[in-house]
Amino acid sequence: MTTPTPMDPAARPVRLLVVDDDPLVRAGLALMLGGADDIDIVGEGADGTEVAALVDRLRPDVVLMDIRMPGMDGLTATESLRARPDAPEVVVLTTFHADEQVLRAIRAGAAGFVLKDTPPAQIVDSVRRVAAGDPVLSPAVTRQLMARAAGTGPRDDRADRAGRARQRIAALAEREREVAVAVARGRSNAEIAATLYLSVATVKTQVSRILAKFGFNNRVQIALLVHDAGLLDDDGAEPAT
Repeated sequence: MTTPTPMDPAARPVRLLVVDDDPLVRAGLALMLGGADDIDIVGEGADGTEVAALVDRLRPDVVLMDIRMPGMDGLTATESLRARPDAPEVVVLTTFHADEQVLRAIRAGAAGFVLKDTPPAQIVDSVRRVAAGDPVLSPAVTRQLMARAAGTGPRDDRADRAGRARQRIAALAEREREVAVAVARGRSNAEIAATLYLSVATVKTQVSRILAKFGFNNRVQIALLVHDAGLLDDDGAEPAT
C-alpha cells in the first residue's frame, strides 16, 4: 500500500466556503471547523450575492450556506450554484428540522443540511461526509422532509408527482431499483452491499448510474423520488404489489 502524497486528492484538505450574514455565526463556524486538520476554510461570505464570485475565485469543495440572508437567500444561491458545471457541494444551515425551504434546497441539489445548534463534532463530520459524496441527512430527518413533501400542495399535484416518479423509476433495471429503495431507507453503501449481497464498489457504480439516469446531484434526490413513487411505507418497507 502506498502512502498518499500531498498531491493525492485523498490527502488534500477539504476546501470550505462559509456563507452566513451573521458575523458571530461565521466566527463560530470558523473556530469549530478551522481546528480540523483535514478542513481548510478558504473564505467567508455574508450574502448569497457573493457566492458565485467567491466560488470562482476560491474553488471550494463544499459551501456551508445559511438559508436566510437579506440580499440573496441561500436557497436562490444554492439553485444558481448547483446549476453550474463542476459546482461544489452545498450544505445548508437552518434552525428547523422540517422546513419546506430545506426540501427546496435539496431538490435544487444541496447535499443536505445541518442545524445551527448541531454539536461541533457533527458539523465537522458533515462537511467531511459531503466532501466524500455522502448526504448529511439522517434517516429520521429524511423521513420528516419526505412527510412534509407528501403533505404540501393540492392533492392533484401530489398525484401527478407520484405518477411522474413511478414513470421515472420504471426506467431503472431491477438491481438499480433495489439500490434506489435502499438509498431511500437511509442505508450506507456498506449496508446496501451487505443486504443485496454486492460489493461496495458495485453499489457505488449502481448509485452513480441512477444519479446519471435522472440527472441528480446526490442520494437525497434519489430518496425523494423513491418516496414520491410510493415505494416506501411508514415503517420503511416496500409496499406489497
